[in-house]
Amino acid sequence: MKKHFILLGLFISLFYFKSNAQSIQEKSLIAEEGIQRIIQEEKVVGFSVAVVKNNKIIYTHSFGMQDLEKNIPLTNQAIFRIASISKSFTATSIMQLVEAGKISLDDDFSNLIGFKVRNPKYPNTIITLRMVLSHTSSINDSQGYFSLDPINPKTNPEFAKCYNNYEPGKGYAYCNLNYNMAGAVIEKITGERFDQYIKKNVLEPLGIYGGYCVDSLDKSRFATLYEYNKDSSKFIASPAAYNPRSEEIKNHTLGITTPIFSPTGGMKISATDLAKYMIMHARKGKNKGGRIISKKSAIQMQTKLSDEENYGLGLETSDKLIPGEIMCGHTGSAYGLYSAMFFNAKKKFGIVVICNGCGAAFDSGFNKVIRRTVTTLYDSFIK
Repeated sequence: MKKHFILLGLFISLFYFKSNAQSIQEKSLIAEEGIQRIIQEEKVVGFSVAVVKNNKIIYTHSFGMQDLEKNIPLTNQAIFRIASISKSFTATSIMQLVEAGKISLDDDFSNLIGFKVRNPKYPNTIITLRMVLSHTSSINDSQGYFSLDPINPKTNPEFAKCYNNYEPGKGYAYCNLNYNMAGAVIEKITGERFDQYIKKNVLEPLGIYGGYCVDSLDKSRFATLYEYNKDSSKFIASPAAYNPRSEEIKNHTLGITTPIFSPTGGMKISATDLAKYMIMHARKGKNKGGRIISKKSAIQMQTKLSDEENYGLGLETSDKLIPGEIMCGHTGSAYGLYSAMFFNAKKKFGIVVICNGCGAAFDSGFNKVIRRTVTTLYDSFIK
């Protein structure tokens, strides 16, 4: 009798596995038809996508071209400069240092960065690390963000232009300089090069291939990024996206020239590996065999500090990407690339879409092609 039950159990498991495999295959066909339709209707170079359900990757696929000039099709092995989703990696690393007791989110940022960071209109209001990570610091990008010099009073007599008119902590303005400075703090606190710290403490524990340093990666895997020129109706390659900056890195000074790695936007990674990273955040910092950050840190990152823009610490909340779903994650756009990484931790699903060039406008705050693709994947696999 026991033997019969075991056989019955094996039969049921095999039937379920086969049915589920067929179901995924059918859903994949529906999703791919929908995405091919988007490619035909919109101006698109290529996509890499990943879908997570029950905190597991259930689907990955790539469409279109990795390199138009060389006629190389896009594959799941391709890695992209993902732009501002990179900020969440920087924030994750900061939270590790907070947990280690090396810094506090309420520290005076001036003490962390090594020069005075004060809005001259509000000289008595301390700008904290938390304000920098949540874009409530009152700092802006008007003077550039590829160097720390514009905001350093010692190197720029017009540093005051880097600040908005409102008091720090009392307003929101998305700012890339915030995160390039946060990257510099990581170097000052750890004594390690920014890209190497991220690799050792975030990427390697997750089994992820990627990084901020171009020379440490396989260049044959880079997906060429293309900006769409409306006047000529052509895609123009953006080689600057993968500028190795080799000489600058050779002469790098920790905590000072950190923006050469672009902590604010320079992560290079595949859609599949970005989905693995996303799962960690959806699981509140948990990874197989351990943690990348604590549950408390993960919740802090995912909890909005600003009702104005729903931004937490390197992650934002949105109910506009997928109607009826509250999603947490980040978008990215630079050099013609558009990216999105969003998850619903409670329902244990998430979607990653990376596009290396498209000509679409924005819809509800999101690139139309990205939003349509996310919706297609959601309708096919999750809904």
